[in-house]
Amino acid sequence: MEMPFYLSFNEFENRYYDNLEKWFEESRNASEIDYLKSLAELYSPYLYYNFANDRLQSDASIQIKDCFFPYYEKIGLSFCTSCENGKQIKNGMNHVFEWKTITMMEYAQYILDKINKYFSTNNISPKTENVLNYINDHEIITSKDGAGYCVNYNQHQSTIPFLKAYLPCYGQTVNIAVYRDFMFSIVQIADFIDLKLKSIKAFEHSIYNKARSEAKFRVQMSHQFLTICN
Repeated sequence: MEMPFYLSFNEFENRYYDNLEKWFEESRNASEIDYLKSLAELYSPYLYYNFANDRLQSDASIQIKDCFFPYYEKIGLSFCTSCENGKQIKNGMNHVFEWKTITMMEYAQYILDKINKYFSTNNISPKTENVLNYINDHEIITSKDGAGYCVNYNQHQSTIPFLKAYLPCYGQTVNIAVYRDFMFSIVQIADFIDLKLKSIKAFEHSIYNKARSEAKFRVQMSHQFLTICN
């Protein structure tokens, strides 16, 4: 079963038992714990653990290469000769890239722009062709005109559930209000999932537990690194 991705907590909560029933129909040997673990995996990339408040907070962002031609030197930049699957840049010039962290709203708009550009280039009417049919088209997603973001196709796969839920079927602009609602709702969704896991004594699989453990591990590794350097 393809897990539906919801941007609104109310919609997620209202459809929970309907989707759980479908899960049982298609996965007869599975349990509610399996279902909740799948939900936790689906939503956890959009959250992080806040040490100061001891709670989960929204973090809907993605790291992406921002590639450009090296007309000048800049500290901390690397050369990018193969932005996608080892393919060389056609004109033989090496790009320079730096890592950027952008919001998922920005990423969605970038993907939407790519698709609409493809429509325009191929004389496809954006009023009749559904954008969602193209969100995982390898040629479109990895296309590049000189400088700009370099989309990693493998990384892109993890964004598909969000893009399916967020991108408009027809249109050229993402909805800021819907994104704001998602940023508020994602913590509520996580809390709902974790409360369910706690109620069936499976809190070790919770989003909170996983995010907290990962955050503590990063802090420990950072301290070890500083100790070695000093």
